[in-house]
Amino acid sequence: MAEQYINMNNLAVGYNGKALIHDICIGIEKGEIVTLIGPNGAGKSTILKSITRQLKIISGNVTIAEENLTKLSFRDLSTKMAVVLTERMKPELMTCHDIVATGRYPYTGKLGILSREDEQKVDEAMEAVHAQELGERDFNAISDGQRQRVLLARAICQEPEIIVLDEPTSFLDVRYKLELLSILRNMAKKKGITVIMSLHEIDLAEKVADKIICVKGDRIAHCGKPETIFQEETIRELYGIDNGYFDPVFGSLELPRPEGEPKVFVISSGGSGIPVYRRLQRKNIPFAAGVLYPNDIDYQLARLLAVQTVTEKPFEKISEQTFEEAVKLMDSCESVINAGIIIGSANHRIVELLEKAQQDGKLKSL
Repeated sequence: MAEQYINMNNLAVGYNGKALIHDICIGIEKGEIVTLIGPNGAGKSTILKSITRQLKIISGNVTIAEENLTKLSFRDLSTKMAVVLTERMKPELMTCHDIVATGRYPYTGKLGILSREDEQKVDEAMEAVHAQELGERDFNAISDGQRQRVLLARAICQEPEIIVLDEPTSFLDVRYKLELLSILRNMAKKKGITVIMSLHEIDLAEKVADKIICVKGDRIAHCGKPETIFQEETIRELYGIDNGYFDPVFGSLELPRPEGEPKVFVISSGGSGIPVYRRLQRKNIPFAAGVLYPNDIDYQLARLLAVQTVTEKPFEKISEQTFEEAVKLMDSCESVINAGIIIGSANHRIVELLEKAQQDGKLKSL
């Protein structure tokens, strides 16, 4: 078992001496990416502010490499930990280069004069987040997404062992969300920097994190690897989802299926049905799907969005019972869509379904 670099021991966090979340006992390895997820107001920011000493810890303790967090001087802490929080800075008459350069202050003298080496590290940090062109611009005159990149550059420039970020992707478009998370992943895996952050985008959290902390109520609801956390029931319970679904296969949130008796029967395989399912859902048309195998990617979405799904055991030929079930359901629908199914030896009876739909005047092809 790897040695724990950061330990939260029976930690309680909150405001004004009142604990909101109790009994936090979590170990973090060096170079891990740890992501906090959970509903708004659950306490993710409270935990982050507590481990960065912006809030006083109510009880328990946090250790970094076996050193108690509260015993570290602020100068020592600033060489170990960089922080990027959601509060918007409003510095007056400072360029983006000036903001990034403040990341070097823990290493400069009292006058804060940067050496040539310091200036080089500022330039390298801005280059790492693709913000070189922002260097001479007023920090208050750039977009929220650009500010986030500049603040990340400041954190990189600080050369920390730990980076703590609160919702770092909130103001970024898709390209820069992916770019920022890629930068953090490279820093963690190539330089051994430990990353602790909160994210709203659970699909991205699933893809980038080594460890997930689920925050809800007055305790940590779950903590573990993404593959154990991102299960349908766990996410539904964490966010109180009662108006849709979380799909662990796609890592996506899905709107509820259209209600009512199915009007369309979709025949598909190997992913060909997915765009059809989504189009019918957007139009609020109830539909059925079949004959699908549970190991087919179409089935994973159909089980959430279709009113009814006809299935057969994986790799088995379509049985008479399953075939009759599909015929009965198809007869009850107004139309049948062939989404582009591939016919093989196991599902060859699909040909009969297509021929019947053609004879009945219901068959539509894409």
